[in-house]
Amino acid sequence: MSILTQKTIRKPIHFDGVGLHTGKEVKMNIFPAEPNLGIVFKRIDLNNNNIVIPSVYNVSKASFCTTISNEFGVEVSTIEHLMGAMYILGIDNALIELTSQEVPIMDGSARDFVKLISETGLKASQAPIKLIKINKNVSINEGSKFIKIDKSNVSLDISFEIKYSNSLIGNQKNKINVYEDDLTDIYSSRTFCLFEDIDKLKKLGLAKGGSLNNAVVVKEGEVLNSEGLRNELEFVNHKILDCIGDIYLSGYKMIGSIECSQGGHSLTNQLLRELFLDKSNFSIFEVSGKNLPTTFVNKSQLKSIA
Repeated sequence: MSILTQKTIRKPIHFDGVGLHTGKEVKMNIFPAEPNLGIVFKRIDLNNNNIVIPSVYNVSKASFCTTISNEFGVEVSTIEHLMGAMYILGIDNALIELTSQEVPIMDGSARDFVKLISETGLKASQAPIKLIKINKNVSINEGSKFIKIDKSNVSLDISFEIKYSNSLIGNQKNKINVYEDDLTDIYSSRTFCLFEDIDKLKKLGLAKGGSLNNAVVVKEGEVLNSEGLRNELEFVNHKILDCIGDIYLSGYKMIGSIECSQGGHSLTNQLLRELFLDKSNFSIFEVSGKNLPTTFVNKSQLKSIA
């Protein structure tokens, strides 16, 4: 299968689950889509104005999850894990139908999405893929937090660090090449929270569907989940998964280098908005030819979807 042409899923896929924040049961179907459609969400619980496009400028909320909305105020929330799976697997086009506002949280990571989509397989078109290449450094700073993006040759590198006063989480840092590294630990890493923050989230009307089945909960120096952690950097790796999903709201695969400290959905969205303010910051192009450098291929995923 050529990595240079746009792809969709081979056949429809169904997921059942619960919304992490709404607590509502949701059914989600992902359908194959034609080239150049992109990723499109459709709220089938609504009869009108129910199409919502994931884009940088359609992000309406970015606290605790990424929420997008259309001009009529119709929302789709917690899209970042699914969008991360789409990016990692190289899916350019798909129609996603939901029976509720929120994408199902599944196990709190993107593992279920990656597994079922990989098993279903992908279908390639003749349309060339489109890339966005970063030309200049752009950065956003909020006190001790920052995120910046700069040019790269043929890869998307993400360096991310988190700093927590909690003794178990502490300071974690990881750097990945999205197109070359094995991303199993990234897409398998779950969302997490501190035990003492659960009541705060509940008072905000959030985490109504949260449980130890879909989030890692840390109480002082202990992980409350019986299975423990999936990898030693699961906390920062989940932040990288979120970052990949939020980057895909640019609408393109990206060639660049991202560095972030203590950031999240809001900071990533601010960065992309700042990036797109000046057209000299980036270039968008179609890829022609039969081959790309091997660093553009996620080798681990190529085997599972070819």
